[in-house]
Amino acid sequence: MGRQWGPAMRVAEQAGCVVSASRAGQPEAGSWSCSGVILSRSQGLVLCHGGIFTPFLRAGSGALTAADAAFLPGDSCDDDLRLHVQWSPTAASPAGRAERGRPGLCTPQCAGLEPSPPARHRGRPLQPPYPAELLLLLSCPAFRAHFARLFGREPAEQWRFASAAPDDEVSEDEEEDQLRALGWFALLRVKHDSEEEADERGTAVAVAPLGAVPKGAPLLACGSPFGSFCPDIFLNTLSRGVLSNAAGPLLLTDARCLPGTEGGGVFAVRPAGTLVALVAAPLCWKAREWVGLTLLCAAAPLLRAAGAALGRLCPGTGSLAALLPPEVGAPWGLPLRDPGPPWAAAAVLVECGTVWGSGVVMAPRLVVTCRHVAPREMAKVLVRPTTPKSAKIWGHVVFATQETSPYDIAVVSLEEELEGVHMPVPTEHFHEGIVASNTRDNNTGATYPHLNFSIPITVLQPALQRYSQTGDVGGLRDLDHAAEPVRVVWRLQRPLAEAPRSKL
Repeated sequence: MGRQWGPAMRVAEQAGCVVSASRAGQPEAGSWSCSGVILSRSQGLVLCHGGIFTPFLRAGSGALTAADAAFLPGDSCDDDLRLHVQWSPTAASPAGRAERGRPGLCTPQCAGLEPSPPARHRGRPLQPPYPAELLLLLSCPAFRAHFARLFGREPAEQWRFASAAPDDEVSEDEEEDQLRALGWFALLRVKHDSEEEADERGTAVAVAPLGAVPKGAPLLACGSPFGSFCPDIFLNTLSRGVLSNAAGPLLLTDARCLPGTEGGGVFAVRPAGTLVALVAAPLCWKAREWVGLTLLCAAAPLLRAAGAALGRLCPGTGSLAALLPPEVGAPWGLPLRDPGPPWAAAAVLVECGTVWGSGVVMAPRLVVTCRHVAPREMAKVLVRPTTPKSAKIWGHVVFATQETSPYDIAVVSLEEELEGVHMPVPTEHFHEGIVASNTRDNNTGATYPHLNFSIPITVLQPALQRYSQTGDVGGLRDLDHAAEPVRVVWRLQRPLAEAPRSKL
């Protein structure tokens, strides 16, 4: 993974855990589980997602959507609620030192059988689940406000934030509970009986202030897919990505997260292992299509809300507010030294009728996008730059490749110049990286993750430069005529010399 990821990986794994909720004496009722973050091993403080508590709320999930609901005390849940927290031991713990370097085994728990103690994880035995108590349920009011503004309007009706695909059997009540719990988290305290157990827990994590991590910065998500199912293999699974975008404390990342990772921690690479956010919704669906972005809630405002809530509860728990992890790095509200990558400003939103997509600014009045976004020449197009967000400029399509062309390209000429946009400098050479996206087989309906195609700017640059200088689209028209090497790679169809023979 590279040297820059190593320290963050170690911190993320030590801070990761799984939280399980069940009813006492009712194994047939099942259990609910999610991922969590160990805020302080020495104090046993854990933060996890609040969705697993909706079946236990005395007043039902409607209590989470009350106008003044910012937090709920631990006794808001039924008395038969039982909580357990499981994590892997640190390398410095007695169990970790004893088993360091020994090969890991998968226990029969994967097949639904009782594990032969001790269960193992990455060469070290898993600790048995610790009992825990619910201190409070809390939400981040700013997160909920931004979510309601962005997804609570009529155009957002086709969005779903559920732990299952649209075609899976999920009742309307279950989906409503999941939506109500979005943005809610739970603060727990692990119970331990001996000083030896307390000594194993190490130090507290550090929290990044809101806005201290710039857009495009690398992130590391640590969660346990499918919750408490088979922790031998799924506990503290790591996924790399970047901070894709932010709206206040509502953050997006392209790090891959799955059901069960709700409540998992997302950490910055620099400073190493600083807690940035918690996973709020790992799966998002738009018009029955999966969106490859994970919804996050920033950790700093969430922990501030936790501190305020603890201060308003009974004196016995108010002192816990001082034990919450501190914020480190750039202070909240101050300008950051790193304005983010310059190429971010060159990306714009392109709208052509009801179709929208991304585009790249190549000149003050020139934008390149995909043909499937703007397929008709002379079509009117609306372009929205990144800054200011309210700006919009009209333009029209001066060129679009034909459907038989291997290049899915359209060129848009703007009526006004884009101001304050860093114009990218096209490279003369390029190296292969991997574009992480999805490709769909329209014949079978199958989706292939992490596979897409990109067009080198070296192919387009001569024609774009010619058009910018002369207004001549002749060079762009050449993109409709593929050379033989391109035909071989794309397997473009040729007219058949004769009718094919049947194999029957």
